[in-house]
Amino acid sequence: MTAQSTATRREESLLELPSHPLGYVAALAAVVTGVIHLLLASRVAGFDATLAALFALNGLGFLTGTALYVSRYWRRELYLVAALYALVTILALFVFQGFGVEAFFVEGSLNPIAVLSKAAEAVLATCAGVLYVQTSP
Repeated sequence: MTAQSTATRREESLLELPSHPLGYVAALAAVVTGVIHLLLASRVAGFDATLAALFALNGLGFLTGTALYVSRYWRRELYLVAALYALVTILALFVFQGFGVEAFFVEGSLNPIAVLSKAAEAVLATCAGVLYVQTSP
């Protein structure tokens, strides 16, 4: 057996960590909202199977996107996909809960899970947009 050089092993690695600090913020935001959606899927499964499936798919989408982001397969154009995905998920809350601040309330009380999830998605969308602009084509 011959010893491989460090450069060759790096090229074979699937893992490629973000080069910009905002990349870590974006990845953390995606993981936070992904985990929240997976937890919510199990909570709503008892009374709405369709909504539970949507929550689970959305959570898996965020986590899969994060895995893709830290892989060597990530491309600049995917920043736009990530930003749009996060924005669509934010809008989905209003489609299901109503267009207004009431969307963040459940039975008259502020829903901290919804606030945290949507804040994480807004951070992800913002970071992805900035990273797209700052990354050279």
